[in-house]
Amino acid sequence: MPLARANEAASGTAIGMVDLAAWRQRALSFETEVAKAVVGQSRAIRLITIAIFARGHVLLEGDVGVGKTTLLRASARALGGSYERIEGTIDLMPGDLIYHTYLGDEGRPRVEPGPVLRAGEDLAIFFFNEINRARPQVHSLLLRLMAERSVSAFNKEYRFPNLLMFADRNRVEREETFELPAAARDRFLMEIAIEQPSESEARRSLVFDPRFHDADSLLDSIASGVLDHQQLNGVARAIQTKIETSETLERYVVALWDAIRNPASAGIQIDNVDTSRLVMAGASPRGLSYLIRAARVAAWLDGRNAVLPEDVRDVFYETMGHRIFFDPVYELRREVIARELIAALFKTVPAP
Repeated sequence: MPLARANEAASGTAIGMVDLAAWRQRALSFETEVAKAVVGQSRAIRLITIAIFARGHVLLEGDVGVGKTTLLRASARALGGSYERIEGTIDLMPGDLIYHTYLGDEGRPRVEPGPVLRAGEDLAIFFFNEINRARPQVHSLLLRLMAERSVSAFNKEYRFPNLLMFADRNRVEREETFELPAAARDRFLMEIAIEQPSESEARRSLVFDPRFHDADSLLDSIASGVLDHQQLNGVARAIQTKIETSETLERYVVALWDAIRNPASAGIQIDNVDTSRLVMAGASPRGLSYLIRAARVAAWLDGRNAVLPEDVRDVFYETMGHRIFFDPVYELRREVIARELIAALFKTVPAP
């Protein structure tokens, strides 16, 4: 038996041994626990759950004070495993993630592992707060960490097989910030927008219920380790293997792919936008594979063993929107145009 399959069998996560029905109940329990700390964000919680079981990294974006950090901290607590966090600042350097230097009691310099290395292979969640405040040098290190789940330090290779990167950024402040490069953004399975809750009861609770005024106490109310992070890679493989896609659905996704890369040729029209020059690049094969990974998990969470067009459409914006690169003249209106483009895409390409 190959070593990888032997390791799966030893950990009880070989594909044939995974009880997806039982794991679905655990996933729903995870969502219930996270919802104790955040209100009015059921869709964001579902998308994070999809990303966890698709084994993809997550970037949250939204205004200041809408609960991005609380949502990610709640998700990390319910997920379990070792958790590390770092704050993005303009003076942060790559070495700050790898090692920590200080003077010991005896007055001699000491070097200890930094937040990336501190937990070793057990690192399950690395939370990067205000990621756009970090310099491009830091983004380069993160790119390898997300892409390969490994780093080189102290003449040694460190691997993190269970790692997920959670990050957030606010979209208000632009001073002393650095835009993430396209390669780094592409490594996030999803970019999820966090908006103000629209339900009046949720808004009332956030303002007047004292529970939501103390984030630490609120997080303490969440059960820790609802999911076994060491088994999630095996569960994710089982979902991708057992949740089917029909030939009809596959043709539909390929048609969406063709249309999003050449919207004018597909007959897509957007007010005040020249769709013949709108899309410069993006919607790569990797992006489409991420889309299908997420759609399979969405179908599984809804209790089905096959992907429907609704599953693809439901996760399309969060998995594909940041992977479509516009002509610079349209970049300042990216968020609005991307949503209009995807809405027009769904109207233009007929669903099976």
